[in-house]
Amino acid sequence: MSFFSGIKEKNFFLHYEFPPYATNEVGRSGPFQRRELGHGALAERGLRSVVPTDFPFTIRLTSEVLESNGSSSMASVCGGSLALMDAGVDISAPAAGVAIGLVTRCENDDTKHLTDYRILTDILGIEDYMGDMDFKMAGTKKGISAIQVDVKVPGLPLKVIMEAVQAATDAKSKIIDIMNKTISKPRQPRKSNWPVSVTLDVPVHKRGKLIGPGGNNLKKIMLETGAQVIPDEEAGFRVFAPNQEAMDEAQEMINSLLKSEQEPQLEFGAIYTAKVVELREIGVMVTLYPTMVPALLHNSQLDQRKINHPSALGLEVGQEIQVKYFGRDPVSGLMRLSRKVLQSPTSPGIKNFQETSNR
Repeated sequence: MSFFSGIKEKNFFLHYEFPPYATNEVGRSGPFQRRELGHGALAERGLRSVVPTDFPFTIRLTSEVLESNGSSSMASVCGGSLALMDAGVDISAPAAGVAIGLVTRCENDDTKHLTDYRILTDILGIEDYMGDMDFKMAGTKKGISAIQVDVKVPGLPLKVIMEAVQAATDAKSKIIDIMNKTISKPRQPRKSNWPVSVTLDVPVHKRGKLIGPGGNNLKKIMLETGAQVIPDEEAGFRVFAPNQEAMDEAQEMINSLLKSEQEPQLEFGAIYTAKVVELREIGVMVTLYPTMVPALLHNSQLDQRKINHPSALGLEVGQEIQVKYFGRDPVSGLMRLSRKVLQSPTSPGIKNFQETSNR
């Protein structure tokens, strides 16, 4: 769980529903009340520690209580653990929960020397109502993930608390043994509708080709495959697909968009023959080889004199000029070319990709 600008973010939460008919009552289902929020938070805390923190998706686990004569929050832990394993989530271990009750007999509410009492395991509704304690414990066989206690007497001796903890530990272990008979570890292989996420490392100068004008390529991938391609500042792009089949289709479309003929390796500081393919107000668009995406040669790099339009130098579409290559911009990935630096008496040899491709 992390906090950014006051917004709480987490990748796992449990949605707990307890309609009135679960206890044979008539009522209107409305906004969540304190009971739903409290029980849902307890069940979520019981499962939080077994859910992987680096899980690539957000997990929403829904617990719909249809009947209740015991601890529905601890039942949500048991059922939630089974549901997570059946879905293929790599939980660290199966988790279960149990409610422990207490009935006592004491005079003048003196519980310091309590001797006549009984610990009740997995209490029912009437035992909770008429008992003196509602002790809930959730966790795995190796540890405890959540505890909640409601004491209805002035106080309890440590001995009673320790007995309740031991009874809950034993019961929790037995419940997990019963659960393991159905499913004991995350499902492998995962179901066919399991969502898939991959990271694409796309070169900076090819990202515009993948996105397309106004994001048309990404919208097309979404409409045809159901996969979402989201730009990521750190990793390039992240692809989320509802299943592996959709991911395969999306990756095939992405590969076709990024596929291009092998580009020649350009040497930093070398001089090349460029062909003017378009005149613009701010400069000219040139290509160094036929399959190259046109690169901008800005007015400021056309000549040592200050010009406002390429026509001032008599440049025309189809004309060949010499430019010097200074690599690619580390942020935009665009080529950095200059003709101005060649306006000197001496210049090294010129490399011409245009003539080589025409032979």
